[in-house]
Amino acid sequence: MASLHPLIDNGITPGDPNFSGGTLSCLCSSDPVIVTLSSNVAHNHACGCSKCWKPSTALFSIVAVVPRDNLTVTSHPEKLYITDESAAIQRHTCRECGTCMYGRIEKEHPFKGLDFVHVELSKEKGWQEPQFAAFVSSIIEQGFDPKGMDEVRGKLKGLGLETYDALSPPLMDAIATWTGRKSGKLPAE
Repeated sequence: MASLHPLIDNGITPGDPNFSGGTLSCLCSSDPVIVTLSSNVAHNHACGCSKCWKPSTALFSIVAVVPRDNLTVTSHPEKLYITDESAAIQRHTCRECGTCMYGRIEKEHPFKGLDFVHVELSKEKGWQEPQFAAFVSSIIEQGFDPKGMDEVRGKLKGLGLETYDALSPPLMDAIATWTGRKSGKLPAE
């Protein structure tokens, strides 16, 4: 079987709940884009969707969120471009190496205010470890043989990651709550 992701293939290293952030660097050998995060991340997970950036040998990306105000591009912002301006998550990617440095939601959305990041791009240790696996069956759409899905789910569960074909239940509840409030079916906060 192909690599789930190099960060989890050999087990999951627990993060430090007191970790206060660090930097992410694109894969350019010179003049890399640097993004500074002033906090730890949340909802870190393996994602099987076709949009998230991942190593070329991996079936999944590892992606988390951080409050938008806690993310700053601190080096070479001029190298970034948005890969798909019509997408809900606008992925800011390095023009030279193709590394997605962060995804930002600009339109009205339940996760507006959170930026999506890949902590594997950091040399610092202590980031929150992956918590679950989302959009697992989406790897089939990208060419993975459906006959191998039991093995993939088994490997993810063996790592302690519950598998979903959407987001985790707490995140799906957050989306539904936002939608209910927006429609007036639930009271505003």
